[in-house]
Amino acid sequence: MRILFVGDVVGRPGRDAVTALLPGLRETFEVDACILNGENVANGVGITPRLAQVLLAAGADAITLGNHTWRREEIGPYLGASNTVVRPANMAAAAPGRGLTVVAARDGTSVAVINLLGSLFLDPPHSMWELVDDLVEEARRATPVIVVDVHAEATSEKVALAAWLDGRVTAVLGTHTHVQTSDARILPGGTAALTDAGMTGPHDSVIGVQTGLAIRRMRTGMPVRFETATDGVRLEGALVTCDPQTGRASAIAPVRVPWPAA
Repeated sequence: MRILFVGDVVGRPGRDAVTALLPGLRETFEVDACILNGENVANGVGITPRLAQVLLAAGADAITLGNHTWRREEIGPYLGASNTVVRPANMAAAAPGRGLTVVAARDGTSVAVINLLGSLFLDPPHSMWELVDDLVEEARRATPVIVVDVHAEATSEKVALAAWLDGRVTAVLGTHTHVQTSDARILPGGTAALTDAGMTGPHDSVIGVQTGLAIRRMRTGMPVRFETATDGVRLEGALVTCDPQTGRASAIAPVRVPWPAA
């Protein structure tokens, strides 16, 4: 089976690209299940219930989030009821929502999705290392096909987690930095790994933000209201091929599609 993972969707440019491209990509790549990270879809920070529904309607089977999960107040009750949108599992235990869900692929195969938050610069309430083994065991009771979105700043955390979970999950895919890495690989135990899946949004920017605004903030240290850029839009992510009976991955390929088409 084939699983398409779509990297961080940023603002209107990102969601417009998803809406325009995802239905066709599902057919072209014969995608059985699609997971995307949507934590920046609302003007570059956070997600709303309405925008979550837009992404799901475009063809996402599950949506993962990250450190901007709570930037939109209305998302709390939605996450408390949703079976398709997950937030990092290592957020506060009393927070609404879940960090693990199981969704059905196009052929009916169950796909487990785990969302985790790295520690460096993000300071989650709990370390992902305290929770990940129990989450994986819970997922494996439902299905051998397990995809982990590790939303983290540090390359070291993402690489270490992939090595730790090798042979127990189908894929460990990084998000958050918005820069697609060139290390797509299959680990010895059959787990696909990519340090960062990249960004679905405007790449003529500073990771999605208008370049001049980002530079002004860095040069002056003064508060600057960020605005999402608009140019150089592309969809980025990864396509993972795996055995639905064992969950072992056999291939992983980065995905990079410009929009509108060049």
